[in-house]
Amino acid sequence: MQTRSLINRIMAGSLVLQIVIGIVAGVALSLISKEAAEASMLLGNLFVRALKAVAPILVLVLVASAIANRRASHTSQMRPIVFMYLAGTIAAALLAVTMSTVFPTILPLQMTDVDATAPQGIMEVLGGLLQKLVDNPVNAILTGNFIGILVWGILLGIFLHHAAESTRQGLADAADAVTHIVRLVIRLAPIGIFGLVAGNLAQSGLSALGGYAQILSVLLGSMIIMALLINPLIVWLKTRRNPYPIVFTALRESGVTAFFTRSSAANIPINLALCERLDLEEDTYAVSIPLGATINMGGAAITITVLTLAATHTLGIVVDLPTALLLSIVAALSACGASGVAGGSLLLIPLSCGLFGISNDIAMQVVAVGFVISVLQDSAETALNSSTDVVFTAAVAAKEP
Repeated sequence: MQTRSLINRIMAGSLVLQIVIGIVAGVALSLISKEAAEASMLLGNLFVRALKAVAPILVLVLVASAIANRRASHTSQMRPIVFMYLAGTIAAALLAVTMSTVFPTILPLQMTDVDATAPQGIMEVLGGLLQKLVDNPVNAILTGNFIGILVWGILLGIFLHHAAESTRQGLADAADAVTHIVRLVIRLAPIGIFGLVAGNLAQSGLSALGGYAQILSVLLGSMIIMALLINPLIVWLKTRRNPYPIVFTALRESGVTAFFTRSSAANIPINLALCERLDLEEDTYAVSIPLGATINMGGAAITITVLTLAATHTLGIVVDLPTALLLSIVAALSACGASGVAGGSLLLIPLSCGLFGISNDIAMQVVAVGFVISVLQDSAETALNSSTDVVFTAAVAAKEP
């Protein structure tokens, strides 16, 4: 009973605090015993393998369920809000490409299984993309072909949209079950991160921390620029009014809460209450706020793009401008399907890594790096996503004076 009570307390505890403890413990072990730190890498590798196992099913089921169970909105103001959501997400991905080009980052990855044949230019990338699009669904899951998995998820969702209610509910229940499995795997992140940090520091020394610090700086810098420059510009283009009063209000009353909850879905009631205080059109924000928690994912697009390009820099893959633009589109579309669990956007990184022929083993190492820095990255990402829901809704749904 005492053991079960201890496990329950651990499972209910703060994941952020546990990750911080895992990082500190990993650094300490690497300084105390290099041999023990290298041995603990097994824990990190098991965590990475667990991510590899669950991510393909997650993408397939979530995408299919979201499309099959979508509901059309008849609100006239929804179209411009949805356009702003998508424009903001694409702009975030393009900003991330720019920041990654100006500040390239090398990640501490295990390079033993790297495929030496990287794509050269946009045509080879497109050719590989087309081949991945028509993959057998079983083979796509087995080989980690996330692009093929995404296509099958979309097609299943489209053709199951008109299926019986019981069928669509069963698909939604399956998506919910897989999401709970993902939550269980993510609860093991502190142990996996402990092993990864200790093992990487034992192999590369404290210099490995520099890679973590730089990638985190690029991510946070991009999100700050998005929140304070790009989003206000989008609002100004729509309203031709000073956007900063609503931007700062949303960051203060929505962003701060979302930073600590780390869940756009959990922040929906906060945003609805804020929209009511701002005296917005209720028929609009009642739809746009829950919808934004699903598809308005500028922070996720930044995370996916920055970490993918960090992987290409680490592997020495040259990314030309057309390929970078294609990556921006893929990252934006992937971000719109990000899971609602903490760190959900990280599990979509293999999808964009697939554009460059990066193996699933390497891609999942990049995902693991994301979990190492997720203490701040995921909090900032959620704060940007959730506050932007209110900013864009207010730009369209403000009542006429």
